Amino acid sequence: MKIRYRFPILLVTGLALVLAAVFAQNGTYTPGEFQKSNPNYPEPDPFYFEGKIDWNLLGITQPQNAWEYLQRGIHFQDDLDDIPDAISDYQTSLSMNSLQNQTCQIVTAAMVVNGTVPPQFNPAPCMFTVRLRLGYQLRQTDPNTAIELFQEVLQIDPQRLGVNTLIAETYVIEAQQTTDLPTRQQAYANAVTAYQAELALSPVTPQSTALTGDLANNSKVHWELAQVYEATGQNSLAASEFQLYVQATQWHSDVYPWRIALAKSQIQTLARAK
Repeated sequence: MKIRYRFPILLVTGLALVLAAVFAQNGTYTPGEFQKSNPNYPEPDPFYFEGKIDWNLLGITQPQNAWEYLQRGIHFQDDLDDIPDAISDYQTSLSMNSLQNQTCQIVTAAMVVNGTVPPQFNPAPCMFTVRLRLGYQLRQTDPNTAIELFQEVLQIDPQRLGVNTLIAETYVIEAQQTTDLPTRQQAYANAVTAYQAELALSPVTPQSTALTGDLANNSKVHWELAQVYEATGQNSLAASEFQLYVQATQWHSDVYPWRIALAKSQIQTLARAK
């Protein structure tokens, strides 16, 4: 029975140590308030901790800023499975952290002088977590807005992995929902472009192949890209993507390993269909 509580105790202890360090540095700490004297925070958002914090530990009665609304939205979504209230809080948070209204700004390396970030930012840095979470919730009901939110994430951090995949998947949803043929074709074309942009962020190079033996990267993207090519009747390209998928899973398998055998079978089926 004691083992069951080991990890929660470690988590609480770790949080206490973090808060103690904050108190020692700043003297006081208010949840959601960013620190102004720590030059070592990672880019691109040095002043916001965007991960989930236990809402009950924050002790906030009513959110007052973008970060606090984000945290309550995460609480609604993850802990209470209350998606409507989560979406409402994410939208409120976003209204306070808006690129369009310039209530937030994108932090770049150009703002770092001699290895030190400015003592304060006005407006505050733009957050990506609220955009990712809200965009994901809107993919089915409002794909255009979801794509715009994901594209804002790429403005904040162009190197962030997985965002182009989210954009591509949302375009696929848009294609599947529409009955207009030109709109469907354009959505699939946009999905292909986004998937290829995701692959470009993790290229396979001679150096990486020599180090890891990988001949292809990102099996998930190759699998999904093959589905798009199949849906648009581009069987040769679909077969190529399935082959790259098989290569990408050679050393890393797949969270759905049954797809490996299916991909190999589909390569043969597509070859016979030529």
